[in-house]
Amino acid sequence: MSQKKPQITPAPMGHSISFITLGVDDLERAVVFYRDGLGLETKGIVGQDIPHGAVAFFYMQPGLRLALWARESIAAEHQLPLGSRDPAGMMLAHNVSSAEDVDRIIAGVRAAGATIVREPKPFSWGGYGGVFADPDEHLWEVVWNPNLSEL
Repeated sequence: MSQKKPQITPAPMGHSISFITLGVDDLERAVVFYRDGLGLETKGIVGQDIPHGAVAFFYMQPGLRLALWARESIAAEHQLPLGSRDPAGMMLAHNVSSAEDVDRIIAGVRAAGATIVREPKPFSWGGYGGVFADPDEHLWEVVWNPNLSEL
């Protein structure tokens, strides 16, 4: 007997992500890392005149921005307890077009103060990549996947 797939109704807003917000301990330090270490474009910190409103936005691909917001402000704004960091709780991935790009990006973030969690090397599935932690321990995987179009 075959099992029927459940029907999924798309959410009214669609299935897209427009912001990824990372909580940081030191907003100014994080801005320097992402702007200078990763070369991301930003207008700098905005909202400093609003209680718990200081945030920095970075332009990613069309329709997507990375936001850096103080963990303390996130907790206060949403009435949450300020817990400890959990680097393994989430990992962002940056897919690039070659193994050389992986090496170049990892070298750049290393120079900017990132902790290299996994040195660039081949994956068992055929790709190549490395993982770094930003100054607030957020994990970023930089990977070249020759089979990305098949996923």
